[in-house]
Amino acid sequence: MDGLVAWWESLGAWQVPLRVLLIIVGAIVIRLILQFVINRAVRGIVTGVKKKQGIDDTQALVATPLAAVRVVQRTRTLGGVLSGVVTTAIVIVAVLLVISTTFPNAAGAFSLITAAIGAGLGFGAQNIVKDVLNGLFMVIEDQLGVGDVVDLGPATGVVESVGIRITDIRDVNGTLWHVRNGEIVRIGNISQGWARAIIDLAVPYESDIDEVEALILTTALELADEPKWKRLILEKPEVWGIESISAEAIVIRLVVKTRTSAKDDVARELRARLKRTLDTAGIRLPALNSIVLTGFEGAGSIRGARPPKTSPLPVVEQPRPARAPKTPKSPKGAS
Repeated sequence: MDGLVAWWESLGAWQVPLRVLLIIVGAIVIRLILQFVINRAVRGIVTGVKKKQGIDDTQALVATPLAAVRVVQRTRTLGGVLSGVVTTAIVIVAVLLVISTTFPNAAGAFSLITAAIGAGLGFGAQNIVKDVLNGLFMVIEDQLGVGDVVDLGPATGVVESVGIRITDIRDVNGTLWHVRNGEIVRIGNISQGWARAIIDLAVPYESDIDEVEALILTTALELADEPKWKRLILEKPEVWGIESISAEAIVIRLVVKTRTSAKDDVARELRARLKRTLDTAGIRLPALNSIVLTGFEGAGSIRGARPPKTSPLPVVEQPRPARAPKTPKSPKGAS
């Protein structure tokens, strides 16, 4: 021990740079250790959920109970937020230690400067504190998670990341919105619980309403009974009746309660089948104004079409007809 002290005193002017180097290396090591612990905890929880559900791919959780999906999303989001908090805290502490080591006599003056800066930036820093606290509470209370389709007011789309200050939202057009957590005053989350596919079908005014409603309901029930769609539909489809009447058409509403991630897929398949059913019945749909997707309707389509997976059909290769052998050409000049 005495030899180590003597060696340290013999460094002389090199003591300060060495201390600064040790502080930087220590901060990096501590950050790596804490990051490893956070990543391991997140990985352990996610792997446990997957193993409990008997799956390997996170995307397969879409067809599992909602609680499993929310645990995975919430854990990953919390892991990202904690990583940001740990990094920020370690950097601040390391900077303060480096300053106090480099300028040991400036501790009192540094305290006064810190107090003056704190008083001057108090009103500006409150927005940063508001962003951080609001982001933490949003994640802790499970208001949103990575992968959720949400409407935050300023932007609507899929949550790509939740930071300590900023939440990134990707809308249906591919635009990435950076929304400050402190500016989020309400959250509409359509990835929690269940969703409802609503189809408003306009039929000619002179159509037999009872017949049309029976055709619509029969088509929807046939879809709900098929194995590859049954797991995505939570309740039997319902015809709610006439939604509106005009001089050209009568609008009939069909609703289907689905899993949150399957609303658009079910709605698209239903529209296609209803169109074929009405064509077969000789009911021609009237021409109406085009519909522009906005809000949740547009956000829900951001992932594109994701029809249920089915087993591949066997491919039977047809044998190729045998080619006739080529006749050798006779050399020129031969008789």
